[in-house]
Amino acid sequence: MLFPTLEFGIFFLIVFTISWGLRWTPDPRKYFLVGASYFFYGWWDWRFTALLFATTLINYLGGLALGSLRRPGLRKLVVGLTVAVDLGVLAFFKYYGFFLTSLDELLTALGLQRDLPFMEIILPIGISFFTFQGISYVVDVYRGHVAAERSLLDVMLFKSFFPQLVAGPIVRAADFIPQLHAPARLTREHVAVGTVLVLTGLAKKMVIANYLATDLVDPVFFDPTAAGSFDLLIAVYGYAIQIYCDFSGYSDIAIGIAALLGYRFRENFNQPYRASSLQEFWRRWHISLSTWLRDYLYIPLGGSRFGEAKTYRNLFLTMFLGGVWHGAAWNFVFWGAFHGAMLGVERWVRGRLDELVPPQADYPGLMTKLGNRLQHGIGIVWTFHLVCFAWIFFRADSFETAGAYLAGLAGSAAQSAHATPFLAGLVLLGLVFQFTPRDLGRELALGIRRLPSPLLGLLLGAGIALIWMVAPEGVAPFIYFQF
Repeated sequence: MLFPTLEFGIFFLIVFTISWGLRWTPDPRKYFLVGASYFFYGWWDWRFTALLFATTLINYLGGLALGSLRRPGLRKLVVGLTVAVDLGVLAFFKYYGFFLTSLDELLTALGLQRDLPFMEIILPIGISFFTFQGISYVVDVYRGHVAAERSLLDVMLFKSFFPQLVAGPIVRAADFIPQLHAPARLTREHVAVGTVLVLTGLAKKMVIANYLATDLVDPVFFDPTAAGSFDLLIAVYGYAIQIYCDFSGYSDIAIGIAALLGYRFRENFNQPYRASSLQEFWRRWHISLSTWLRDYLYIPLGGSRFGEAKTYRNLFLTMFLGGVWHGAAWNFVFWGAFHGAMLGVERWVRGRLDELVPPQADYPGLMTKLGNRLQHGIGIVWTFHLVCFAWIFFRADSFETAGAYLAGLAGSAAQSAHATPFLAGLVLLGLVFQFTPRDLGRELALGIRRLPSPLLGLLLGAGIALIWMVAPEGVAPFIYFQF
């Protein structure tokens, strides 16, 4: 059941109506939302609802144990075992086939081929997202950042809430569970923000991302050797905009739907392509994942507390494992390793430049401003192209395809068969949106919140109908469903 489909529209109307009809009875409302969320997840494959419940129960019991135990050794054992079970489930479903295939290739290359126990394993949709939510919950209970939740119902709703269940954002227990303890409220601000976010998310996904995917990115990446260098270049930029509009569009819709049901999620994207450094890019891109990696991996590894060499190591390991999280393939491993290495290089270069040119150097005011703006602009262009280079490996289905793509970019065949003015305009539009005022969406929400309720509903319905009319036929699955 995809967000931009008639089936989901009917589903959400039913959920919206009944959940607000139950607003004065908190527990029945939660039971209903849990049931609706499990129905939503079971729409993909009902068998995996048992997996979702089992991992939720493990996290719930782990949290209860951590809340009652006082001995540090026992608490460390419980959190270790709970996290190990979460990671074991994720590793089995997501990496079993990749591990055996890689081992088989290695043994064959060494002349030691063996019959390995290959199995056809279906990847449960959204397993990475709800696994990371479960890990964050038990670790936060262990650290004392959140109290152990005694209500299994609240933990079930936290892990299964359908707007963010299959593709994020990764919601923290400290942000969401306290909202379940308060009476549900639907304010005009909730409705206005939800309306704006749902419409912008649908426009990003159904119009910009889908057109770029079907008419430019997919055909060019399918066979890079058949495309000219201009098409290859525009398709790289096109994929950068496609994946941003696809994933930030899903996040906008998820946050907007949650708002319409009375809950608040944090922002997940903040105009990432206006970043002037890779470090800034990762503060703006998929914020719920990048902060998760920072809080539960980078900082426990030592962060930047133990000297330059270990800081570079920690940056590399964090991004390397972030690449592994994204997919069981070597191109994802390279993508993460590249970002980790370049974050280290960037940090080293910035440190050396600060030594050569101290930030407080006494330059004339005008020259300082011009120099800072030029440096900032160069940083934006450089960072964007580093990210685009890495996107080639993220999008390509193999190293061979990525290699052919890079070879084609270096070629001289500049003919264009795919990069039409319309598609180039969509790429440009996606880049322009990176530099609009950050609060534009909130200002729009403030502007429409004074409208009467029937007009707000009419605005949402008319906006969805207009988007549906201008969007291409069919709805491609969201890119992050595979993770």
